Amino acid sequence: MQAYIPYGAYWSTPFARWQGEFAELHAMEFAAHVTREALAQRDIPVETFDFAAYGLTVPQYRSFYGLPWFTGMIGAERLPGPTVNQACATGARLLATAAGEFAIGAASAALLVSGDRTSNSPHVYYPAPGAPGGTGQSEDIVLESFNKDPFARCAMIDTADNVARRVGIETAEQHELTQYRQGQYQEALKDDRAFQKRYMAAEFAVPDPRFRKTVGTISGDCGVYPASPEKMAALKPVREGGTVTFAAQTHPADGNAGLVMVSDPGRARDLAMRGDAPLVELVAVAQAREDKAHMPAAPIDAARRALDLAGLSITDMEVVKSHNPFAVNDIAFARAFGIDWRDMNNFGSSLIWGHPQGPTGLRAIIEMIEELEMRGGGHGLFQGCAAGDSAMALILKVR
Repeated sequence: MQAYIPYGAYWSTPFARWQGEFAELHAMEFAAHVTREALAQRDIPVETFDFAAYGLTVPQYRSFYGLPWFTGMIGAERLPGPTVNQACATGARLLATAAGEFAIGAASAALLVSGDRTSNSPHVYYPAPGAPGGTGQSEDIVLESFNKDPFARCAMIDTADNVARRVGIETAEQHELTQYRQGQYQEALKDDRAFQKRYMAAEFAVPDPRFRKTVGTISGDCGVYPASPEKMAALKPVREGGTVTFAAQTHPADGNAGLVMVSDPGRARDLAMRGDAPLVELVAVAQAREDKAHMPAAPIDAARRALDLAGLSITDMEVVKSHNPFAVNDIAFARAFGIDWRDMNNFGSSLIWGHPQGPTGLRAIIEMIEELEMRGGGHGLFQGCAAGDSAMALILKVR
């Protein structure tokens, strides 16, 4: 596989809890607003790219026009590509999509961006003139997607309880992991957010809904709720007979992230943000699907397949990052591979900083690159589940 990420040619907004600071911002227009500035700061003209892909999982007004609209908004009016939706695996799928274009010789430089807004999601009505009384169906895109898998016929939290039941994961361990992940996130905030500033603006200017003026400034993620052992101990499982509480799962959020990927290592070095930058290589990508209604376990097989493709083992991974909507995800994964879940997700994860869906994985991948660079290089594994008991995993090498 010939796919490389120029070091530093990536970015993420802070993530804001839904109905918070970004709730009124059109997700695609917001992502275009951020991408224009991010590319300008890195001195990367839009003419660099011959391919782009945009990840969107929650429809926005006029989002049918997808990627072509997005690239038009950033001044790349002739830049084509798809709009991608693989639920929570969208970030990893964007990298796989670009790598596929490189492999068939159709492109050599890709702009990959995802932006979603779980706030104010569409309330959709589907007409059915032939139904009794002509009455159609309606749904809330975000809330009903969380709560009604049409195939497994359960809510996402039920899939976490199912995995916890199958593996034998109790509430106390889920709370212990949540508390530990909070501590890891605090490491990213040390020294005035030194780690986050490696890929995120120190002070982020929040635009008005028309993107004409700044209405506020935020420093980092908004709406992260600190874990308290005492408060968690008082919580009861959401489902009777289950083990998963509200404290052991993530929260919906808004935000966007993006990165550049190229097919040539020399070009990756040219586009890197400093002369002595490491080379970041995409080594393997894989996907998997678990038993019905067991979504948090799906990353296990996806990771095994990615490791097999790379000819590596879990012990070869210097860094392991996950999209962990439930604490159950990381516990089940660690048990399957015989590792300590405390060794995963240094500096943060979606369990703590929230889940805007499409961009969630991109941010975790970016954080993985930065941690590998700080360690002096090596391999890193990102894995994360997605709706429909599916998952994706990828391996990067920083050298």
